Amino acid sequence: MANMCPYGHFTHAVVRGIPETFGKKAGDSQENGEVSVDLAKAQRQFGCLTGALRQKVGLQLIEIPPDPELPESWKIEDVAVIQGDTALITRPFKEQRQSEVEAVRRVMSELNLTVVEMDGEQSDSVGATLEGSDILFTGREFFVGISSHTNRRGAEVLADTFRDFAVSTVPVCDGARLKNICSMGGPNTIIFSNSDGAKKTLRMMEQLTDHHYDVLTVPEELAANCIYIKGLSKRDFLLHRPADECPDSVSCVYMHLAAFTAEDEHAAWLRGQFISCHCCHQLDQERCMCWFCIDLQKKFHLHQV
Repeated sequence: MANMCPYGHFTHAVVRGIPETFGKKAGDSQENGEVSVDLAKAQRQFGCLTGALRQKVGLQLIEIPPDPELPESWKIEDVAVIQGDTALITRPFKEQRQSEVEAVRRVMSELNLTVVEMDGEQSDSVGATLEGSDILFTGREFFVGISSHTNRRGAEVLADTFRDFAVSTVPVCDGARLKNICSMGGPNTIIFSNSDGAKKTLRMMEQLTDHHYDVLTVPEELAANCIYIKGLSKRDFLLHRPADECPDSVSCVYMHLAAFTAEDEHAAWLRGQFISCHCCHQLDQERCMCWFCIDLQKKFHLHQV
């Protein structure tokens, strides 16, 4: 059986820097592929994020240099899913983004993880697309959002790779990604957006799972994208959007997480501007994370971010 350690134990974080081409979508021409973004602000926010991960949370940071030829490569969670000592290299929906996996593959190999390739030319992966933004790992099972970027064939590859865990597919509506509408707020707590599409996804998850989770609904959709970490100093951290973007969630909801999670008596809530979703929101509302975490000591899991 798979190791059922409490959710959120991490030792390392892997990030990729913000390229000078930030704001340009892979595969699009300059005329229709760029939106107005503040590159300097995004880079400052990225620096705050990495500083918080190192200094406040205490994780060892592995930083992959930015690549101007890969404008969306900072969305590093999309290209790898790690559980235990196995790293599944995914296949992003956009063909132009598939070159992003090379640098991540090298890091996974250097960390002595077993690398599984999701090669679209292999017979068992033909037509499969899978991105980490559509994967929620709860510590007990995987939920895969079927979206514009992830299909059922991709979910089947994930299930075949991580056979010790149940893998369930759920619908993601209105062009969103699964991580847009839900994330883990603690070992047994899922934070959900209050949107109609999120409610539909939640109902499906409740029908499919054999486990009990507490559900915390947040009034602002942006607030549903969080990262919960059990720090190495035995303090719990929740990285989330700041109060100026999600005032109701920060003041009325996040502070009640202690009533939902069993092991956060010493919780230290990090609510600053360092949350990586900021720069994503400037781009295209996808709000993918630009980092993911790994527990290399216990070989437990990667938060598929």
